[in-house]
Amino acid sequence: MLMRWLAVPALLVAFTGLARAECPELLQGSLPKLRAKESIDLCQRFAGKPLVVVNTASFCGFAPQFKGLEALYQRYKDQGLEVVGVPSNDFKQESKDGAETAKVCYVNYGVTFTMTEPQKVRGDDATHLFKVLAEQSSSPKWNFYKYVVDRQGKVIANFSSLTKPDNPEFIEAIEKALASQP
Repeated sequence: MLMRWLAVPALLVAFTGLARAECPELLQGSLPKLRAKESIDLCQRFAGKPLVVVNTASFCGFAPQFKGLEALYQRYKDQGLEVVGVPSNDFKQESKDGAETAKVCYVNYGVTFTMTEPQKVRGDDATHLFKVLAEQSSSPKWNFYKYVVDRQGKVIANFSSLTKPDNPEFIEAIEKALASQP
């Protein structure tokens, strides 16, 4: 009987390690949610789901793309698509005040997809998510640089800031990610 009780913690440790090992490198770690007290465990929240990851900036000329990204999210969320917006001041167009960033996203543009607190998205100080995105494709060249990630956590396409959310090639990449197997 004692051996059975000793085996349970060992199995839990093994299972926990296995679950973490199955999490793609891209989704290791967590990010603070915009204007919330909680953090987003990227693996727990997004593993096995197709993603669009975009670095955003409230005062960028491309900020109206928030509306198109929200429309895409609404169109495909029932098929499992997740959109993750990561504000950044790397290009000097984001507020230092999270409340102002939240107002632009949530009030001005009606964003309902996941938004994080501002993060570094380029260089050695980039958050882990963007370091792996850069390894798999390239670093963001500007704000509203978009990555489409399949269900295995692999970048299948990346798009410049000039690519609007209704661009046929962008939508084709999203549909490819939706069709990918976990």
